[in-house]
Amino acid sequence: MLSYLDVFRSLPVRRTASLACFAAGLLLARPGAVVAQPNQPPSTQPASSSEPPTIASAVNAEPTDEQSTLTFFNRPIIVLRARVLGRRPSERAATTERVLDELVEEGITSPVTKQVFAGASIISVRSRAVLVLTALDVDQVSGQTLERVTDESVRRLEQALNEAAEARAPGILLRSAVASTAVIIVAVLVVWGLARVHRVVDARLLALAEQKVTKAGIARLEALRSSRVLDFQHHALTALIMAADLVVIYTATSYVLKHFPYTRPWGESMRGFLLATLENFALGVLDALPGLFTVFLIFVIVRFVVRLVRLWFDAVERGQVASRWLYPDTALPTRRLVTILLWLFAIVVAYPYLPGSQTDAFKGVSVFLGVMVTFGSSGIMNQIMSGFMVTYSRALRVGDFVRIGDIEGTVIQMGVLSTKVRTLQREEVTVPNAVVVSQTTTDYSRLGDTEGIFTPTSVTIGYNTPWRQVHSLLLMAAERTPGLRPQPKPWVIQSGLEDFYVKYTLFVSLGRQDSRLDVLNALHANIQDLFNEYGVQIMSPNYMIDPAAPKIVPKEDWFAAPAKPEPPRTES
Repeated sequence: MLSYLDVFRSLPVRRTASLACFAAGLLLARPGAVVAQPNQPPSTQPASSSEPPTIASAVNAEPTDEQSTLTFFNRPIIVLRARVLGRRPSERAATTERVLDELVEEGITSPVTKQVFAGASIISVRSRAVLVLTALDVDQVSGQTLERVTDESVRRLEQALNEAAEARAPGILLRSAVASTAVIIVAVLVVWGLARVHRVVDARLLALAEQKVTKAGIARLEALRSSRVLDFQHHALTALIMAADLVVIYTATSYVLKHFPYTRPWGESMRGFLLATLENFALGVLDALPGLFTVFLIFVIVRFVVRLVRLWFDAVERGQVASRWLYPDTALPTRRLVTILLWLFAIVVAYPYLPGSQTDAFKGVSVFLGVMVTFGSSGIMNQIMSGFMVTYSRALRVGDFVRIGDIEGTVIQMGVLSTKVRTLQREEVTVPNAVVVSQTTTDYSRLGDTEGIFTPTSVTIGYNTPWRQVHSLLLMAAERTPGLRPQPKPWVIQSGLEDFYVKYTLFVSLGRQDSRLDVLNALHANIQDLFNEYGVQIMSPNYMIDPAAPKIVPKEDWFAAPAKPEPPRTES
């Protein structure tokens, strides 16, 4: 049983044989063909009166879903798509590659010829058939024809065979190696020279910038060297030199690859890739211009609206515009919220016009960001909603002196996720908004600027000290202390009658809540000085046994200095 390539090798394709004889030979060469036996009765099927079979029908070509690319010496020749004589495209490609290797080993590389018949074609190398193509191997959807595909296959096969012969020529390979070595040396020297140029130009630009700044006197050299300007200049120059290095390396690599027969397709593809990339980039930019213009127009309109909104909210914040639904202290966060919503709306509207927005990569990134937001938004949304509650309940304002749980200090920032408080110890504490909502918050500044907030301080004095004297001493200490408001006036109460002493509490109103530590320190010092001055013991007594005499205040000492008797009341 013979294969179709064996039949091809035996055919004198230089002479045009009869189509019928060739078809009959192919039928006999078809795998599975039955050879008539001497005693076999003649077929009873009536003879057909139709025309002789075509080459396509003779080689028994069948369509298949498999595709295989015939590649020889690293060059793709043709994509085979049909089953011929029961052989799959991959088997046809492997057989043809083996035949071509044998021809190259024998030194047969030319000429490459073709013969086109009705529905099929044969490609031969010096009268030896190597490949048969059928109409089923042609991609008719893309507009290909059998004759055009055959011509292209002949051209590619000629080039591959010539390169295979060239690869077996030591002289050509030696010249290619010498030329490639020279190109590599030149490329290394150019890259080294670019590195030297980088260092020289970078130092020159630095010296020039320092000279200009020193002459103009706009800044000190230390400030210039620590700024980002010189870093940007250095990085820009480095990027430019690296781009030049890549161009040199890319060009040298492409040149070296094209000088060797087997790697020549890679070198040609590198050049084609660069040109195709630049072409696709230019065409992509041109195609994206209408969409980019639309995006630009959308963002310009939104930016104009944002500026108008900002002007209105700033006027509300300054009190120049009165609004029924907006307070001045909530104007700033509301403006930020409206601005964010406007920009989000602009992004949603401009999304379809962005270049690449319809690609799978862009959609994949969008889905990835959506998944990240979904998994991480539970805690974030809790903080954001808590921040809205804190802001629009007007519980806090920037600059207020507050107590949030155990934290006491001045509010310096109210963010979307957290609130920052500066304590009296100059510590900056960040409190999550969810904690602010869940804790009890005391604002000392809301009424401190108008009616005044009382701050208490207490002492414990024995029962043998006149309470009127203690009241007077505490009020006198408040009068001597700077930083206290005259209105409302300080006042004293006896907040507890303990077992061994009386607890007196002095209430004062601070002028500034953030100076609480300094004012209370001065107040306590004045209390100690006055009690010492009038001989009143501040140390609280604590008895283990009953005292020898009752600890009482004689009536004549009820108004001990600096206490003064109250004037008698007159009935109206």
